[in-house]
Amino acid sequence: MWTLMRLLITSTCLVGAQVIIEYARTRPDAHDPQRANPSDAGLDVFYSPVNEGQAVSLNPGESRIIPTGLRFGIPHGYMLEVKNRSSVASKRSLLVGACVIDSGYDGEVFINLHNVGKSPQFLKSGDKIAQVVMLPVVNFRAVQSTSGDLYRSPITISDRGDGALGSTDE
Repeated sequence: MWTLMRLLITSTCLVGAQVIIEYARTRPDAHDPQRANPSDAGLDVFYSPVNEGQAVSLNPGESRIIPTGLRFGIPHGYMLEVKNRSSVASKRSLLVGACVIDSGYDGEVFINLHNVGKSPQFLKSGDKIAQVVMLPVVNFRAVQSTSGDLYRSPITISDRGDGALGSTDE
């Protein structure tokens, strides 16, 4: 079964193919998503305040929902995953929270940012805040086990079992 699953996943990942994703601005001053380099996996998204020119602050330990001013038409069978930008995370200690944007959602995209640093951070209109990466979605469903022994037959491809949280460390 795992071989079949790998085959299905591999066959949907076309090397060099380009999937088009449409977007729309919810405000005229919103910045277009940008790919800084052709080889980048994601598109950068920017802070776009509802009130033009409005800055926002994030104190240490604080979380905020940051507007992008963008809506995306995500094709069925795909999702956008919001990821940290390395410079924003490492230099400003701002990390992304909730990450999945489903293809069925067509409202404005908001980025959940957390300040995990020790100093306040300020965002002004047009600051890069995160990146979005498009990923294929595997259609699956969960089936409840009717047996008390969930592991009566191996369901994983490894011998790890239920070891977690550093269980393989000596």
